[in-house]
Amino acid sequence: MYRQGCDGSILLDDTSTFIGEKNAGPNANSARGFEVIDAIKTQVEAACRATVSCADILALAARDGVNLLGGPNWSVPLGRKDSRTASQSAASANLPGPDSSLATLITMFGNKNLSPRDMTALSGAHTIGRSQCQFFRNRIYNETNINASFATLRQGTCPRSGGNTNLAPFDVQTADGFDNAYYQNLVGQRGLLHSDQELFNGGSQNALVQQYSNSPSQFSADFVTAMLKMGGLLPSSGTQTEVRLNCRRPN
Repeated sequence: MYRQGCDGSILLDDTSTFIGEKNAGPNANSARGFEVIDAIKTQVEAACRATVSCADILALAARDGVNLLGGPNWSVPLGRKDSRTASQSAASANLPGPDSSLATLITMFGNKNLSPRDMTALSGAHTIGRSQCQFFRNRIYNETNINASFATLRQGTCPRSGGNTNLAPFDVQTADGFDNAYYQNLVGQRGLLHSDQELFNGGSQNALVQQYSNSPSQFSADFVTAMLKMGGLLPSSGTQTEVRLNCRRPN
């Protein structure tokens, strides 16, 4: 299927005309692995020049990463084009932070035509990965809707001051496996970030989180639906696009 879209802006390095998105607050020292995309792009260009966009490579790599870690597989619609520019300020304004409330999460995803259900399913990507101490310190020391033993565990590597870049897994059960344990953790008040636990804190997503915690197949199905929906978002009218030859810079 051909799907016109615009993506891959996060891959762009800073230029003389724009500041890129890699060091936007939600991305700095969090979004990584750019060299992996570079290596893939080099091989793709050698085999089929100026045909496969960096945006499509990102979408395919995301699918393959999920699947290799035990998650679902799905067909990725191809045909995206790459953006020719990036915006650190836009990334900061459009990506929710670790202290976001449920209302903020729903609004920010809704601004991209993603429903609360899509948002809750996509949040399940936190079944893998790590976060820095500075982003969850307030939660483990000052919040009350947290499992006491979990808070004590995390305090062991995240002191009240210092150690800002010390890492902890989002998913205390299966840190490197793509499964529904993230939601089980939320039900047990073991969400690492404030924004994680907001999904199960007496609000509108409680029932869905409970459903996902009991049904890995339902989570997988909804996650795939939401990934396809997000991957099909269209660029703004008039946006200049291309197939980049180097994912780090415009042609």
